[in-house]
Amino acid sequence: MLLYHINYLCYGSLLFVFLTAACAGYAQSVNARRADDDPKKRDFHPLAVVLAPITLPLFVVFFTFIFVLRALLFGVFLILFPFALIGVREPFIFRWLRRIAIYIGNRLLAANTTLIKWFWKPRAAQPETQKSPYTLEALVSRFA
Repeated sequence: MLLYHINYLCYGSLLFVFLTAACAGYAQSVNARRADDDPKKRDFHPLAVVLAPITLPLFVVFFTFIFVLRALLFGVFLILFPFALIGVREPFIFRWLRRIAIYIGNRLLAANTTLIKWFWKPRAAQPETQKSPYTLEALVSRFA
């Protein structure tokens, strides 16, 4: 009973793959016909047409999930914002948000610095630059 309509499922899947590949192939051909100095021209890989039927359902599921999460977050915001306006009279939330932002930012900067040190190895060591004898303090002290 479960496999009673399997042929329709196969035909529908083949139609989906064909239409998705046709849309991607047509976009690739239109892009290839554009002039080299056209700002709309992109450098697409030819295998992107083959991957289009695989990635389209993944993107649809991902962006639907993101849409639902954003809608739920907006609903929570709409519910909590009036209570925050009524109940919170001190700006302690800004101090808390500042601490959280600095904490997250420091973690991100440390992780990105580690990644850069792992994967980016300069070809040659850069020479040390000499400090300029003309500093801002020396220049400003003459006028102040």
